[in-house]
Amino acid sequence: MSTTPLNEPLNTGKPTPAPSDTTEGTEHDERGRSSRDAIALPAHVAGSGTLDRLVDTARDYARASTAGNTNKAYAADWKHFARWCRMRGTEPQPPSPEMIGLYLTDLAAPTDGTPALSVSTIDRRLSGLAWNYAQRGLTLDRKNRHIATVLAGIRRKHARPPVQKEAILPEDIMAMVATLPIDLRGFRDRAILLLGYAGGLRRSEIVSLDVGKDDTPESGGWIEILDDGAVLTLNAKAGWREVEIGRGSGEQTCPVHALEQWLHFAKIDFGPVFVRTSRAGERALEARLSDKHVARVIKSTVLKSGIRAELPEKDRVALFSGHSLRAGLASSADVDERYVQKQLGHASAEMTRRYQRRRDRFRVNLTKAAGL
Repeated sequence: MSTTPLNEPLNTGKPTPAPSDTTEGTEHDERGRSSRDAIALPAHVAGSGTLDRLVDTARDYARASTAGNTNKAYAADWKHFARWCRMRGTEPQPPSPEMIGLYLTDLAAPTDGTPALSVSTIDRRLSGLAWNYAQRGLTLDRKNRHIATVLAGIRRKHARPPVQKEAILPEDIMAMVATLPIDLRGFRDRAILLLGYAGGLRRSEIVSLDVGKDDTPESGGWIEILDDGAVLTLNAKAGWREVEIGRGSGEQTCPVHALEQWLHFAKIDFGPVFVRTSRAGERALEARLSDKHVARVIKSTVLKSGIRAELPEKDRVALFSGHSLRAGLASSADVDERYVQKQLGHASAEMTRRYQRRRDRFRVNLTKAAGL
């Protein structure tokens, strides 16, 4: 049974920071283009109003199947591979394990002078190709010897420990929020930083929050503010989970107070919690912020606060990202590890430990416990 073939995704280029909230353009979601072409009626079936509506609904579900940022990366992976193939006189489909093995080799040891990619990026590129082939009704056999043995050799020869972003520690987050102005944007960004830090939230989780349940179709969760704190119900990577954020010891650094201030002055009682503001910053708009705004706030406040001032500005910016908030909570919360694991939504304690930049690694001394 044949279906309409998937068109090749277009390149949207690298997004650039917007000069103001009102000019922060809506990102084109590459997975939307993929689902439009991959989800279609069979060629021999005539369309009808009912079937067309079902196709549209199926495409909506397909777009929601995986994270938007992941699919944007996969679309870029496919474009890069398709260009690589055509420059060598071949086509990207049907999948050729031999050509894909050579492609991986060129990524690890480029012949044109471009920088070699890390093993983790090469792994991601291969996953992106497999995903794209699946959308086209094709199967990429990753266990084929032309792929598996080449990839195993790349891992053995080039694998390095992962480069981790630096954790934002308590004194850092306090210095960062102190740089924000006392205006509408300052209230918003202060709530973003403190809520993200105390909740150990991902960038996407922060900006996907709504005030109430089912406020918007694209909601990733909602908030409930109580006397002792706030409860966030999140539709996270591993499914629905609740995150409890207690009130802080002082208003200046309390994430719940910061959230209440933002909602009050922005006059938000429905829909997205974190939205853009007018160019003059005098009123809140309806458009939800993108997760890239969180990264921009982190980097800008790191620079303004003087954190790691001994380093050049470029190096300081490179040290911190959205993960720095999660790593900061994991590294600073002096509680039993299982509570940190629950807050971050990790399936295993080992994953939580990857986020802990400072911890007592020998709190449990198995050497002494074994009698030595």
